[in-house]
Amino acid sequence: MGIVRTDERERREIEELRRMLVAVHRRKDDEEFRGTRLLSKDLDDDEDQEEKVVCVTSGVSFLGLAIVNRLLLRRYSVRIILDNQEDVEKLRELENRGEMRTNNNNVSVITAKLTQVEDLVQAFDGCRGVFHTSAFSDPAGLSGYSKSMAEIEVKATENVIKACARTPSVRNCVLTSSLLACSWRYSATAAQDLSPVVNQDSWSDESLCINKKLWYALGKLRSEKAAWKLAEESGFKLTTICPGLITGPDFIDRNPTATIAYLKGAQEMYANGLLATVDVMRLADSHVCVYKEMNKTASGRYICFDRVIESEDEAEKLAKEMGMPANKLCGNACEHIPCHFELSNKKLTSLMSRTIRTCYNQS
Repeated sequence: MGIVRTDERERREIEELRRMLVAVHRRKDDEEFRGTRLLSKDLDDDEDQEEKVVCVTSGVSFLGLAIVNRLLLRRYSVRIILDNQEDVEKLRELENRGEMRTNNNNVSVITAKLTQVEDLVQAFDGCRGVFHTSAFSDPAGLSGYSKSMAEIEVKATENVIKACARTPSVRNCVLTSSLLACSWRYSATAAQDLSPVVNQDSWSDESLCINKKLWYALGKLRSEKAAWKLAEESGFKLTTICPGLITGPDFIDRNPTATIAYLKGAQEMYANGLLATVDVMRLADSHVCVYKEMNKTASGRYICFDRVIESEDEAEKLAKEMGMPANKLCGNACEHIPCHFELSNKKLTSLMSRTIRTCYNQS
């Protein structure tokens, strides 16, 4: 999103969307993430269909599509919220090819502007939950993530939470934030005074993000804080997931703006042990798991990653996937660097492990 698309890129995106939707129609569970089949069984047993009607904003984005896919595999009814003509055209192309039947397979599509609370209230009506994936295009049609995009993202997130609180049927919301909302808390002189562990209790420093012009981090930080403030004021139930750099098949083409923006300051993140990635399907599974567990014990923030880039070899592998030199990620750092900080996703790992154990015990 945000980089001017070529016909080839558009073709690849449509093909990826087609491939994932075909997988949904066939109802074949992906074994890539351990416990998926058991989680699906658990969801089917515990919830009636009325409780399993949910919305996904930006549902044809890289992450949004993955969440839709995982929800459909678990027999949720999914309402995809689209807010721009580009995504409408993408869906229309799939329908014309007979590869997406929006009136079947528990999928429906609604157009609603994230700038209009009333539009969102109508779109959310009848849904029990909302997944707000925070995927945005650059309004100026330029590459990168600008300061103005950060402001737009904050406003859109506020509108989503306000609409959730005003829609009687909606009970829970899962907001996709970013690990960058947790990890930019340091400077070269202050690092020694900070806790070495970065977890769900950590927050990035807003002034630091502004000084370094880390607009993507700033947008996620301000959006998440605004969401928590509104949720607390309205008594609405919210959880947030803070993922590392989202990867997966062709991620640099499918998710260019967020990928490029996330990696601003990558050398500093790498040097401090804070450059982490997460596969898009595992992240989608995390969203579904957290959402389901919100009716039990899940609450607050969750950090999500499955790999920390700790060596030049790992940096080179990631850089190769992106078609860039490795030194763009790790600079001139040596192979074994003394990291100042340690990332912890223990809270999310514990939640998902408990869910899988419960499934085994019930099977």
